[in-house]
Amino acid sequence: MVNGIHHRLKHQKWLHKAVYVAGILGPLMTIPQIIKIWLYQDASGVSALSWGSYFVLSGFWLAYGIEERETPIIINYVFWMVMHLVVVTGVLIYG
Repeated sequence: MVNGIHHRLKHQKWLHKAVYVAGILGPLMTIPQIIKIWLYQDASGVSALSWGSYFVLSGFWLAYGIEERETPIIINYVFWMVMHLVVVTGVLIYG
């Protein structure tokens, strides 16, 4: 029984670290879209409505993370909201 608990705790520790990494890497994967929009001033095919909706929905997740004091959720959705806002702003300027 003790060995099973040790294994579960080790798994949880790994998963906890992985969630932080995913929470940072996920939003960073938006950078190619941001480069296309801002560097090349090309927002063709990018929907302000979709990205604006992602921004609003991320706000709900951020509020949930704050309410539940879940740091990985807070970090992830702060990053996502910044990325969504950068994309939406670029689409409105260059779209």
